[in-house]
Amino acid sequence: MQTNFSPEQLQDPAIAQSNKILRSCVHCGFCTATCPTYQVLGDELDSPRGRIYLIKDMLEAGRPADEKTVKHIDRCLSCLSCMTTCPSGVDYMHLIDHARVHVERTYRRPWRDRALRWVLKSIIPHERRFRLALRAARLARPFRSLLPDRRLRAMMDMAPAIIPPRSPRDHGQVLPAQGPQRARVALMIGCAQRALNTDINDATIRLLQRAGCEVVIPEGFGCCGALSLHMGKEDNARQHARDSIARLRAADAARPLDAVIINTSGCGTTIKDYGHLFDGTEIGPDAARISGLARDVTEFLAAHGLPDVTRPGSLRVAYHSACSLQHGQQIKSAPKSLLLQAGFEVVEPRDAHLCCGSAGTYNLLQPELSQELRSRKVATLEEIAPQVIAAGNIGCMMQIGGGTELPVVHSVELLDWATGGPMPAGLKGAV
Repeated sequence: MQTNFSPEQLQDPAIAQSNKILRSCVHCGFCTATCPTYQVLGDELDSPRGRIYLIKDMLEAGRPADEKTVKHIDRCLSCLSCMTTCPSGVDYMHLIDHARVHVERTYRRPWRDRALRWVLKSIIPHERRFRLALRAARLARPFRSLLPDRRLRAMMDMAPAIIPPRSPRDHGQVLPAQGPQRARVALMIGCAQRALNTDINDATIRLLQRAGCEVVIPEGFGCCGALSLHMGKEDNARQHARDSIARLRAADAARPLDAVIINTSGCGTTIKDYGHLFDGTEIGPDAARISGLARDVTEFLAAHGLPDVTRPGSLRVAYHSACSLQHGQQIKSAPKSLLLQAGFEVVEPRDAHLCCGSAGTYNLLQPELSQELRSRKVATLEEIAPQVIAAGNIGCMMQIGGGTELPVVHSVELLDWATGGPMPAGLKGAV
């Protein structure tokens, strides 16, 4: 793609990077075949190729974002399926991130949109605030039909029927390996996950300990910055990321870490990109160190070794591959291989490459599109008649679970169960 940025514009590192990305696009359109929003809407501007044109025009002109451009950028899930498909290696992830930052800095959204985004940024990354918000949503749910904004109703629907108590394991501590220690790892315990489903971290810790890992949970861990970054709030995202990097580097300095384990794949894609996010800054080397250590829990166990299987699974498991795992991190076989090794029958739905519609806060900001994508995903999962659905991301679990009666659990919960842990709570009474 030909671009026409001025020499002055190219002095800006972000513009220079986007110029390079834009020039790598050859207009082939392969991305449209795997773009979820294009599949639903059939609008070229709601495909990666169409958005690339809009972003190019906006950045080249050096103008503020307009309503039309913002509408189509906002509809992007950042599922990154287009990057898996693209034969030219277009770095769409960093291009759309730059576009969102430009939108937030130059476009004044309607007040309701601004307020909703402020609420999401200010509540979800903070576990205690999020727990209070979930309780308030449950109390207000009987009145949801009176709310004028469908996005507010979607927020109400997000609240689980039961909010789990805080896990005693998610505060700063070092948990010893069972048997001979083979590795020292830090666990990113996340933010929203700690309020929505504490079983995931507990199962991950038990599984890692059983695999001979000393598990470090730094004190005061919070958000990795992914949520704010995907809304274009780069400064806020960097604040969260800086804090995570500092806490992880302190643990690494005390005694070197072999890995930083992530069990929420949306966070994993962002943490693995810390080196890029802070490239050229004073903490660039520390950020690059953490990015280099970051491993999805299934990626780590596939290389490190699964603990001995003591209770071989016999369930038919539909594996849902989260976009942030299969496209963002290119991890496709490890989760399925581990589930097979644990004795489960693993099946995948058709169109497994397409997003379920969760995508961070997308299901709250774009509820109509999100629910259409969920309906399509649930239909493909249910048609293969599984006994349980497994995923590697809390967002996908909440999204899919809201559209099916089938139990939805995290992959590590099944692996923990097969290697000596308790039956996942989501399976009790269901299988």
